[in-house]
Amino acid sequence: MKKIIILGLSVALLGGLAGCNSDSDDSNSSSSTSEKTTQTSKSQASNETNTNFKVSVEDAIKAYQEAYPDSDITSIDLETSLGSYLYKIEGVDDNKEYEVRVNADTKEVSKEREEELDMEDKEGVKRKEDKLNLENLLSIEKVSDIATKHVGAGKATDWSLDKDLGTTYWEVKVMDGQKETEVKVDAQSGDILESETDD
Repeated sequence: MKKIIILGLSVALLGGLAGCNSDSDDSNSSSSTSEKTTQTSKSQASNETNTNFKVSVEDAIKAYQEAYPDSDITSIDLETSLGSYLYKIEGVDDNKEYEVRVNADTKEVSKEREEELDMEDKEGVKRKEDKLNLENLLSIEKVSDIATKHVGAGKATDWSLDKDLGTTYWEVKVMDGQKETEVKVDAQSGDILESETDD
């Protein structure tokens, strides 16, 4: 009889503890569910793409130019690293090349690399070949919209500003489930230059 009472009390105690635990789990899961719902509605409001970076591409360019005022920018990448988006900006002057990273949320700038150019790239050769046209540059939001509309669905996740055959262009990676499409968009006109899908 004592064993049954002890067993009954043990079960009631465990049930009570489990109930307390599940209450706290429920409150955690409901708050995380509401956070997820908020995040989802935010991402849907921006055409399934998070382009609401606190630091615009123009701000990132200014941060680079403050670090290396006598150089020209040769490439800009906006990609995720350890859960944060970073601008990776490369540039060049007549004798050296540089790399700067700018946090897209905090605007924190870190100088990553500074090194001498090869002999064939010195005296302004690489500078003239690779300098990007930064005039009337389309925003991340605009090129994301152009690229996702071109693909028909999906979400823009990575952006690169580069140059080929004298044309400065944005390359936008659009993810639609497992399907990845890279869309090259003229950085000034918004024209689609090329599109490549990798299933």
